[in-house]
Amino acid sequence: MDIFFDNEFRNLIPPLQQDERIRLEASLKTEGNRDPIVIWKETKLMLDGHNRYDICTNSGIPLKAALELSFPDRNAAMVWIIQNQFGRRNLQPYVVIKLRMKLAELLESKGIENMSRGGGDRKSEAYKSGFHICENPIIAPEEHVNSVKELAKVSGVSTNTIARVKVIEAKATEDQKEKLVSGEATINQVFVAIRRDEVKEQVKQTDWPVGKYRVIYADPPWQYGNSMPVDMATQQEDHYPTMPVSEICKLPVSDLALDNAVLFLWATSPILEESFGVIRAWGFKYKAFFVWDKVKHNMGHYNSVRAEILLVAVRGSCQPDESKLFDSVQTIERSDHSTKPEKFREIIQTLYPYGPRVELFARQERDGWVTYGNQLSR
Repeated sequence: MDIFFDNEFRNLIPPLQQDERIRLEASLKTEGNRDPIVIWKETKLMLDGHNRYDICTNSGIPLKAALELSFPDRNAAMVWIIQNQFGRRNLQPYVVIKLRMKLAELLESKGIENMSRGGGDRKSEAYKSGFHICENPIIAPEEHVNSVKELAKVSGVSTNTIARVKVIEAKATEDQKEKLVSGEATINQVFVAIRRDEVKEQVKQTDWPVGKYRVIYADPPWQYGNSMPVDMATQQEDHYPTMPVSEICKLPVSDLALDNAVLFLWATSPILEESFGVIRAWGFKYKAFFVWDKVKHNMGHYNSVRAEILLVAVRGSCQPDESKLFDSVQTIERSDHSTKPEKFREIIQTLYPYGPRVELFARQERDGWVTYGNQLSR
């Protein structure tokens, strides 16, 4: 029988890992080929059994007669290939999500929609179910997956994980993808690596401030690692690229400060201890803090984390110019992710109305401030 191969079909099938291929080859050589390969009857294209075919052909092992299945079109054949993988393989989460995404794409196409509704002039029950089957029954088309939420549900993961896989598909290297397929790396590890490379590239393309400043206001993109709950870390990385504490410490902030200067540094509960290392690395000494009570709940390991801390540190002597005392706790309901209330900038400007000011990791340019950040909007 003539059998033809299609690269798109074969690429839908996750490659065997080395140990899997060794076991399959040993089994075929000792027990023979017990399972038939599967082909699309109308085109003679192989749908399943590529690895068995390769090993048997190279080793002279007789092949069983092929199982022939009929499909109304190419998309239907690809749906079968994908569904067949779910039932037969122990797949890494990344592979499952990729296949689910492709399946959703196929099922959302007009051709598959028409098939699932028994469209056209195909009256048989086989065509109404989506496929015309010659021998053994196969899996009927799944319900349409037309949203990230539904895709996450059928894949058994969070919507954030689906979003991360989409980023990986667009930006990961082939080596990173191979490690995901083999299980050497996780979706989270590869996603964080991509984000880290992005922020390094963005920093390279962003001009570091020049000059000397009396007031320095900083909101670093802290990287929490394993110290934060998975869901919170996911939200953080999805909103902006982060930096490890070691890289934040290396920033030449000390070069920006006058001999007498003040630093206002945002920190959160999980990295509070590390933030004092940043203060020292930048050449400052801790003096006081403000607390931002966000009102709304945030996930935490030990409590409901509804506050962030604005640390105050000085270099030399730099007490406030104005004697007004603001309450150390400011209750302001949080809004967009990581956006700090304008109230704190007003406090800083009131206490220190004199001297040059710089904001590091800013998201918006402000009158009276030099701003630095890779997410600046004007």
